[in-house]
This record gives sequence, C-alpha cells and structure tokens, in this order.
Amino acid sequence: TSLPTLLRAPLLVAAALLVLAGCATPPPAADKDASAEFRQTNDPLEPTNRVFYAVNDGLDVVFLRPIALVYRNALPTPVQHGVHNLLSNLSSPVLLANDMMQGKPRRAGDTLVRFVVNSTAGVAGIFDVADGMGYKYHDSDFGMTLASWGVGEGPYLFLPVLGPSNPRDATGFGVDIALDPLTWVGKGNTVNNLGYARTGLSAVDARAGVLDDFDKIRKQALDPYATI
Repeated sequence: TSLPTLLRAPLLVAAALLVLAGCATPPPAADKDASAEFRQTNDPLEPTNRVFYAVNDGLDVVFLRPIALVYRNALPTPVQHGVHNLLSNLSSPVLLANDMMQGKPRRAGDTLVRFVVNSTAGVAGIFDVADGMGYKYHDSDFGMTLASWGVGEGPYLFLPVLGPSNPRDATGFGVDIALDPLTWVGKGNTVNNLGYARTGLSAVDARAGVLDDFDKIRKQALDPYATI
C-alpha cells in the first residue's frame, strides 16, 4: 500500500471534521451573556454525543474497564511503568514531527535525544533514562500543531471508541496515525500484529491510568456525561 493511499482516509476525515468545526459559531462578542454560555456549554451536538457516550460506556463496563482492572492488579507497578515508557518511546517519531511543525527546535531536540537515549540505554524505551539526564517528556500531537497554527477546537465531540474530543483534536488524531512510521513502514503479519498489540496496550494503559477518576465520576456525578 502506497503512502498516498494510507494518507487518503485520515485526510478525508480531517477535512470533514474541520468543516464540522464551523458548525459551532459563537455569538457576537458584544452579547456577553450569550458568549459566556456558549463557552461554558459548546455542545451543539449533544444528542448525538450522548448516544455515543452511552455506547462507549456500555463497552467500557463490560470490556475495557475489567481488562484495565486485571492489568493494574496483576502486573507489578514497575512493569506497568515499563509498558507506559515503551509506548511513549514508540510515539517519539510523531512527537518529533509535531515539535518541528510547531516551530519548536528546542523541544524537537529534547524529543530526539530522549528517543535515542531511551531506545539504547533504556532498552527500547522500557526505562526512561533520558528523564534522569534532564530531558523531560512533553506531550505533542497534530491537534496541538493545528492549535499553534490558529485553528480553533470547534464543538465538543464524543467519538465512538475514542471518547471525548473535538474536531481539531480528532483531525489531529487521524493525521498522527498517518505520520506514525508503523503505518507505512513494513508489511506482513508481523508488522500488523505489532500494530494491533501496540494499539491494545495503549488503550489498556490509558484506561488503567484513569480507573479511580472515572469510578468516582460514575458514583458521585448526577450526570456523568456533563461532568466528563
């Protein structure tokens, strides 16, 4: 599969979502009350969002949360940290690309050093050796790149499987997939299986990191959707 073919679907989704971002048109700045209410809610797609929230919540209850609980309780904390570090290291090429597109050479240099050091001395990234050398991890993605270019976030979106987002960050998510070397380097079952394993581990690692927070929301919030 050629790179243009791989990029086509994410870019079509990106274009559609950026158009959707225009659906949430803020009221005139002079109308302060309306502007304040718009900023507070900004959920013009609430009926659809709530449907996807209900679907995702059901999948989480019967599938993802139980797996995340087993993951957190069965694996020692150092092993969980190692998995998280490995996944973070694998995302370094995408991080580096976004640092460069945002015009941040210092952050790009830190990302490159972290990737080289952790991929070698850190045993493929299992150990965050670079952190101890003063090269701290920072987050970056194409959604943040679009923000740095002046693109607004648009209305609140609750996406199937992916959860809370907005058109800008959903677009960024698709472009980041296209930028990831694993998307377009190599072929065959081995590469595909590595990609599936990475996606699954990323989902479980992310869900395990918010187990307590989401349980608290479910127990205490009158409307978990609104709270999230």
